Amino acid sequence: MTQDNASKTLTTPALPLPPGEWELDPLHSAANFTIRHLGIAKVRGRFRDVSAELYVGETADEVRVSAVIALASIDTGNPDRDKHTRAADLLDVEKRPTMTFRSSRVSGEGEDWTMAGDLTIGDVTRPVTLAVEFGGLVDSPVDQRKHAGFEATGEIRRSDFGLDFGAGFLGDVVKVQLDMQFIAPQVQAG
Repeated sequence: MTQDNASKTLTTPALPLPPGEWELDPLHSAANFTIRHLGIAKVRGRFRDVSAELYVGETADEVRVSAVIALASIDTGNPDRDKHTRAADLLDVEKRPTMTFRSSRVSGEGEDWTMAGDLTIGDVTRPVTLAVEFGGLVDSPVDQRKHAGFEATGEIRRSDFGLDFGAGFLGDVVKVQLDMQFIAPQVQAG
């Protein structure tokens, strides 16, 4: 192996996934978050309306991930709190209906990966890096297709996106946990 090929192998490892467009399994995926309330307790919630796309190439340099979350789909287990969170003085889902993510770089190997990209909330875009754990690849007995599982975790600061309402009541840091399951592309019979 030449030096050039050796360095490329180290920086762009082969992926444990077949290449192609993977589809999100929404029944086995979730976008969860945690935020501090009054600095002493955590409020946990999720967004129920999530779409995501995963394109897998031959190497990590060719992986692309994009996701869209409908902010109005927030669910903290308290309908009154959710209604207030959607309102103009908090998330203002009329002006900011979605949160979008587009990856710019995926790196790592084995079970531990890092995904960098741009997160957009309303008209503000900021770079975000997520730690990604690859949960594995299995053949599903239900649809006889390969399923891959991932957990992505990270933190964002509300103030970075102009969402600095509730200072003193709500923490600035929001911890994000994405549990995603994707289904392999269907193999075309030739």
